[in-house]
Amino acid sequence: MASWSLLTNHARVLLCIAHDPGARLRDLAAGLGITERSAHAIVNDLAQAGYVIKRKDGRRNRYQIEAHLPLAEPGTREPAISEVLALLLGNSGRRDGPPGLAAAGPPGGVDGADVITTRPGAGPGLTADDEAPP
Repeated sequence: MASWSLLTNHARVLLCIAHDPGARLRDLAAGLGITERSAHAIVNDLAQAGYVIKRKDGRRNRYQIEAHLPLAEPGTREPAISEVLALLLGNSGRRDGPPGLAAAGPPGGVDGADVITTRPGAGPGLTADDEAPP
């Protein structure tokens, strides 16, 4: 196995929260092969940046991803968190999304869609239902 990962631990924690918004820090850490301290620091980073909201549910925390927020990536059109998670989770056609995502709020895509899926060879702005130019 490679000694590096395509996704950062922050992205991997977001994916885990999207799958299970009630996951304990211990579960996140064990699933990702990081320490509980690292998982705690990452969740706090994500919460301070506004990407994750922590809510108490009895003795545990439940997490909610603010899916409408853009990723601040230099040189990109700043896709929303929901677009990236949908791509990574393989559910770009679903309207409801994984359980950890908050409602996307105002539509951000073409024709009111929150996530735009393109078919191979389709140019920017074309959805899977559009015809490619000749």
